Amino acid sequence: MRENHMTVEELAADGITAESLPGMLRGSGRGWVAELEGQVVGFVMVDAEEATVFALFVRPDFEGQGLGRALLETAERWLAEQGVSETWLVTDRDRDVRANGFYRHLGWQDDGVQEDGQVRFVKKH
Repeated sequence: MRENHMTVEELAADGITAESLPGMLRGSGRGWVAELEGQVVGFVMVDAEEATVFALFVRPDFEGQGLGRALLETAERWLAEQGVSETWLVTDRDRDVRANGFYRHLGWQDDGVQEDGQVRFVKKH
């Protein structure tokens, strides 16, 4: 999260709050956490109805250990099981941010820039 992070206020502007999370994870939403020694060190959240990965974060001191990849692959597998054939996500507008290379390395394709400047990626399952 060193490069591509969101503040609590930015998350709230996107509708992601402690109060909204339970509702987001019911129905077509799911989330997974990476836990080491009783400590949550990363998480991913997806929505099958929207066919999107809307959050993937790993604490900086746990980056480079394969946790982000494992979380994302778990989420992708579940989305495919739900019948989602193509998933999308958005990330930082700076195309040089490491997250963008991470997604490309895992087979995600750059799908252009959104109106808000964020880079959109897609992946077929």
